[in-house]
Amino acid sequence: MKANFKSIVSEYTTYVKTCYRTIHAHPELSFEEYETSRFVCEQLATMGIEYRAGIAGTGVLGVIKAKNPTKKIIALRADMDALPICEAVDIPWKSERENVMHACGHDAHTACLLGAAKVLMQLRDAFEGTVLLIFQPGEEKAPGGARLMLEAGVFDEYKPELIIAQHVSVDYPSGTMGFLAGKIMASADEIHVKVLGKGGHGALPHLVNDTVLATAQTLVSLQQVRSRLCHPLTPMVLTFGRIVAAGAQNIIPHEVQLSGTLRTMDEAWRSQARQHIIRIINDTTAAYGCTAEITIPDGYPCVVNDAHITEQARLFATDWVGDENIVDLEVRMTSEDFAFFSQQFPTTFYRFGVKGKRNENSGGLHSAHFVIDEEALETGFGGMAWLAYRFLS
Repeated sequence: MKANFKSIVSEYTTYVKTCYRTIHAHPELSFEEYETSRFVCEQLATMGIEYRAGIAGTGVLGVIKAKNPTKKIIALRADMDALPICEAVDIPWKSERENVMHACGHDAHTACLLGAAKVLMQLRDAFEGTVLLIFQPGEEKAPGGARLMLEAGVFDEYKPELIIAQHVSVDYPSGTMGFLAGKIMASADEIHVKVLGKGGHGALPHLVNDTVLATAQTLVSLQQVRSRLCHPLTPMVLTFGRIVAAGAQNIIPHEVQLSGTLRTMDEAWRSQARQHIIRIINDTTAAYGCTAEITIPDGYPCVVNDAHITEQARLFATDWVGDENIVDLEVRMTSEDFAFFSQQFPTTFYRFGVKGKRNENSGGLHSAHFVIDEEALETGFGGMAWLAYRFLS
């Protein structure tokens, strides 16, 4: 069976590459994936796969029913959104949209799920159960498309026993697949702050509240959350990447904007850290005669891979790509809204390598120079289809 399976995968590799290039050239930002969603629906319809569109706006759920469709239900997930980045890679299928780019591999994820769907649809007489195909919007933007699809009742009719997702990795060579059980990715909360005060002339600082200085001191003070308030053995990242002080060389602005991210691996500490952050911002800005407006919306929880499901997936993947091509993943402080699925269902989130000769010096995820080795797509869609087949056979 495996030889036949590999033959079918090889037959659809060109199709998957074409889908990848099409999606890559037409990227869409989070929750704006209208053309991508239509493209997915067109492909599913051509395959004869029933689907439901418009879930949480642009989400799509495809349904492949094999023999005895109620025996077991599993789900495969791919995200569809791109990032607000201007692509710097000169390839024929370069983004046609200014300042929008698939710099995180979601184009590859969507193309691979379409390829896996083709394989599984052709072989549906060879296994039992139902495969759900989740094409998800808005992974890159809170509150997250996974959360919204769940709230919209994506599984009202079909409830999966397990959910599988994959992600590209430029850290590993093409042809590899990587697994790790337990907590594998951090929670993520956005932090947005406005520091408010009486602005004015830079030469008359005694007549104003220096919002810029208050913000600068707040940034420094917040570092004690990691260095002094957090247990030394508890993973945590507190990073601020955006400061907007729209004054001038001699103008102290009335308002300064500050944005950052909190990443943790512990839900109890996550809650405590948020309170420490709010307290420090308020106390520090008050010391400079300023006030603060603080917004920390609920972000993504940790991604937790079910130990049993992940071990099974690893064994199936080993059979597919060989033991020498299986990688032990490391815990990452990056985040994924797939976490919302992992809170409600047994899941496994794995990675497949996309590093080859053509992109060995390319940028990493979320870089304007990010590009994948297209040869990795065969492992991406073939591996996902194989896992689904093995879980249902």
